[in-house]
Amino acid sequence: MQDSFSILLVDDDPTVIGVLGTILQEFGRLRFATSGPDALRMARQSVPDLILMDIEMPGMNGFDVCTAMKGMPLLMDVPIVFITSHEDDEHEVKGLALGAADFITKPPRASQVVARVRMHLRMKQMADALRNAAYQDGLTQIANRRQFEETLHREWLRAQRVGSPTALLMIDIDAFKKYNDHYGHPAGDRCLQAVAQALQQAVHRPADLVARYGGEEFTVLLPETDSCGARFLALHLLQAVAALNLPHARSPVAGHVTLSIGVSAFEEGPATLHAQGGVAHPPVASLLAAADQALYAAKEGGRCQGRYL
Repeated sequence: MQDSFSILLVDDDPTVIGVLGTILQEFGRLRFATSGPDALRMARQSVPDLILMDIEMPGMNGFDVCTAMKGMPLLMDVPIVFITSHEDDEHEVKGLALGAADFITKPPRASQVVARVRMHLRMKQMADALRNAAYQDGLTQIANRRQFEETLHREWLRAQRVGSPTALLMIDIDAFKKYNDHYGHPAGDRCLQAVAQALQQAVHRPADLVARYGGEEFTVLLPETDSCGARFLALHLLQAVAALNLPHARSPVAGHVTLSIGVSAFEEGPATLHAQGGVAHPPVASLLAAADQALYAAKEGGRCQGRYL
């Protein structure tokens, strides 16, 4: 197993957190939350490898937190182990049905906790490796088109449900065919890798997704982002890639590698009203189409720029 993991301990009893912290200190970075809302906030800020959580907490209990996390693309794959004083089948069945990975009874015994935690961390490592193989672009080591499309679908449904904005950037390396023709395909591969890493490093929020869409095209999915925020990020990405100063002798717009970016965003839902008064949500394809049209406009307008239609 890897040398250090991130484990989130959630319990409204500081004594239990102290005991678990002592037992698990060898596993790496431990964080502590004493309520359900705090657990959600901390998990979103930095996704843990494993969560150990009490069921009985005032206000938002462990089952509520588990349900909320399993509905979030960012957190849905994090294993949750419930720590509980209940020994009846009813609680265990309910927890497993909600997506929990395991149960540990109180008071926690060191040998049992260590064995269960080690097992679930090992299983998560194996699942992560399989997921990376299926959802990672082999050349650039960022998300591939499959991961992008699945994440886009989930985020679109979530945006409709909670009424939050969603934005999308479609990105193209300017005159990349001429780059390949002039420098050769190995250099073209290195260019794609450098651009991909520049995009990845410039996007900071955990929920944002940078993906290789195909060839020299990339996408950036921005949940909970309006058009203003998306346009600001597009400008930042243009500057980040320009700062690489990768020579491009055949570029029609600059002596270095540049980008064209199309920006689209749907806000407040996204939702529209039927003539009859009902609410209708546009299909996710409309977000893609708008970004693609904006990208075309950026290219037609001279390249090395971002456009929002």
